[in-house]
Amino acid sequence: MSAKILMITGDFTEDYETMVPFQALLAMGYQVDAVCPGKKSGEAVATCIHDFEGDQTYTEKRGHNFTLNATFADIDVTAYDALVIPGGRAPEYLRLDADVIAAVSHFMTADKPVAAICHGAQILTAARVIEGRTVSAYPACRPEVELAGATYAEIAVDAAVTDGNLVTAPAWPAHPAWLAQFNAVLGGAAAGSLAA
Repeated sequence: MSAKILMITGDFTEDYETMVPFQALLAMGYQVDAVCPGKKSGEAVATCIHDFEGDQTYTEKRGHNFTLNATFADIDVTAYDALVIPGGRAPEYLRLDADVIAAVSHFMTADKPVAAICHGAQILTAARVIEGRTVSAYPACRPEVELAGATYAEIAVDAAVTDGNLVTAPAWPAHPAWLAQFNAVLGGAAAGSLAA
């Protein structure tokens, strides 16, 4: 039986950090339910594309629409084996949602696998679940990571870090690294996985 993964996302989530992991995890044989507070299965969230073009920070452009395949209001977090938190603009307001914070707290307290990329760390810091952990995030999130009591992992943009059940990465160039590490934390528990 494949692991059941919950992805919490929202409007102006980063395009690559949402679509690529969603499709890659499905291709690996996992079940992935993508949800957004206030939206239902079949509805879409807008995405944005963050790129690194030599400026002092990333640039932002409108991305694709991403269709949700589950309804946030209907989920039971205890039925899921793991959690994915994409970056982009969505985390800055999703972290204000008490139900999102409760969901993240459940996964971390239960020591279930959790992956967060880029600004996804903003939700982890708001949930106050990373104290004493080593966490990567987009560099602009470093102060929040450190204020939450975690050690900020200063790694290359295409690298990722695993600390127990938690896999984090700075941005979408790290997809190969964090997806491989997340799969390892999941124990390769996908249908048809060689590790299963």
